[in-house]
Amino acid sequence: MTAIQIGRVVVKTNGREAGKKGVIINIIDPNYVLLTGPKKMTSVRRRKCNIRHLEPTDKVVSVKRDATDEEVSAAIEAGSLKDYMEEKIVPKV
Repeated sequence: MTAIQIGRVVVKTNGREAGKKGVIINIIDPNYVLLTGPKKMTSVRRRKCNIRHLEPTDKVVSVKRDATDEEVSAAIEAGSLKDYMEEKIVPKV
């Protein structure tokens, strides 16, 4: 099983953003994380999210805690994950 950690790329499984990808930038408590995705890509907006509504992937980007959207965008491009982030995934139910 993949761990929930800062910089982990995840897929939202519930809500209007289901199937979109984002990056964990802060762990709020054992149940919630702060998630963001670059605005230029088809990804999630910055928001608090329940970890039960996330599916972690095996991808990790190098970002610091509470990174800005610009820092996350730069880390995604540095890690050659731009095309991967733009793909929408049909979440497992």
